[in-house]
Amino acid sequence: MSIEERLEELHRWRQRALEAGGAERIRRQHTTGKLTARERVELLLDKGSFTELDMLVTHRCRDFGMDKQLIPGDGVVTGYGTIDGRLVYLFAEDFTVFGGSLSETYAAKICKVMDMALKAGAPILGLKDSGGARIQEGVVSLAGYADIFLRNVLVSGVIPQISLIMGPCAGGAVYSPALTDFTVMVKDTSYMFITGPDVIKTVTHEEVTFEELGGAMTHNEKSGVAHFAAESEETALGLVRDLLGFLPQNNLEEPPRRETDDDPNRMEEALTHIVPDTPNKPYDIKEIVRLVVDDGTFLEVHEHFARNIVVGFGRLDGQAVGFVCNQPAVLAGCLDINSCIKAARFVRFCDAFNLPIITLEDVPGYLPGTAQEWGGIINHGAKLLYAYGEATVPKLTVITRKAYGGAYCVMGSKHMRADVNLAYPTAEIAVMGPEGAVNILYRRELAEAADAAAFRAERVAEFREKFANPYVAAARGYVDEIIEPKETRPKLIRALRMLATKRDSNPPKKHGNIPL
Repeated sequence: MSIEERLEELHRWRQRALEAGGAERIRRQHTTGKLTARERVELLLDKGSFTELDMLVTHRCRDFGMDKQLIPGDGVVTGYGTIDGRLVYLFAEDFTVFGGSLSETYAAKICKVMDMALKAGAPILGLKDSGGARIQEGVVSLAGYADIFLRNVLVSGVIPQISLIMGPCAGGAVYSPALTDFTVMVKDTSYMFITGPDVIKTVTHEEVTFEELGGAMTHNEKSGVAHFAAESEETALGLVRDLLGFLPQNNLEEPPRRETDDDPNRMEEALTHIVPDTPNKPYDIKEIVRLVVDDGTFLEVHEHFARNIVVGFGRLDGQAVGFVCNQPAVLAGCLDINSCIKAARFVRFCDAFNLPIITLEDVPGYLPGTAQEWGGIINHGAKLLYAYGEATVPKLTVITRKAYGGAYCVMGSKHMRADVNLAYPTAEIAVMGPEGAVNILYRRELAEAADAAAFRAERVAEFREKFANPYVAAARGYVDEIIEPKETRPKLIRALRMLATKRDSNPPKKHGNIPL
């Protein structure tokens, strides 16, 4: 065979791989509003940067007529490329080939690229669009899932892992995204669930649609399984590019810096009047974040879940940082089960990947009620406490208003190894609010007072003057400085510069036992 004939044969093999499940299945993919695996890869990566691996791999199953259905690539596209010039590895499941179902060789391709990502110290991105395990292969396909799960665990905290749910993701397949750092879903065309609507109807007699059970907004609003809900596949892919811009390549690198014309010494007068004079009046903490960060750019994570706490990424003087902020506009900023889980996970991610943590605190305490207590708020609240205490990255806290009780301790207090603690003059740092404190401290006097309302008002004013301010905490060194709100940005930037060479560590151990 001549070299020309050999090259022609190679081109035929490549063309068969590029055709995937064939023109009709590709047309059906487009009809449902979805892109093909390769179209997604081209949109996600820098133009012309993709190098495909294992393009000609085929499955090994010879039962159920599968020996006559050998498609090069076997339903998953794997390889590497760049995003903004930085190396990433990825796998993109192809629904046009056997419904994207996972086989032994399919799993081996994914494991191979994950191993390469770990060795190179680069992020791994998984684009999910699969009907689940390939039934014809039985236990070997299940073993393939387990091989992937193990790698998800082993690379966790070493390289960033991001999952994009671009179609179905059901059964055991959902555990891989759950083990990754961030999950992006597409509205109306993607869903995740352990058990489908038909089985649920048979077993529990509940009737539920795919979208209600496991759609993008279900997992963004209700379960918290997903971190982002994109309007389209193109938006989802662009969002991942933006997200990676805040993250280092691995746990040994610092996050990337980005040049900015935003003055690091910028004073922001608008901050002066955001926190209301009335202690119980709500405001939007995100207004403060956007006025403080470079160019007003803030990428919120878990936007729709546990909205009483806000987490996300921004930059200060070009440096990527993570924000954790109580949200007085929702549940008065109280901590509850979901907000503690959400914030603890985010704090641990930031700590794993060398992102300084900025805490904006306005918290009246934990949400009361039997639902919270019976739901395990003690354990879940302890997760956030554990995360802050464990974190060794630079930790900066700004108390904008309330910092009450155990919630004060949790939210980046000096006692949890925070490096710099600042407070606005509006800050109130106490065991509890003045009204609650007076009810306990003066219970007998209130019962006996001729004018209980006047007596209560007098005692509340007295308590507020004595404790509901930042000066007692500042006198003890629990707050490093009381600042004018307009100074927030330059004060944080100077603190970050000072902490650039910070080194801290935890006692030697295999790992701690976080209260899961």
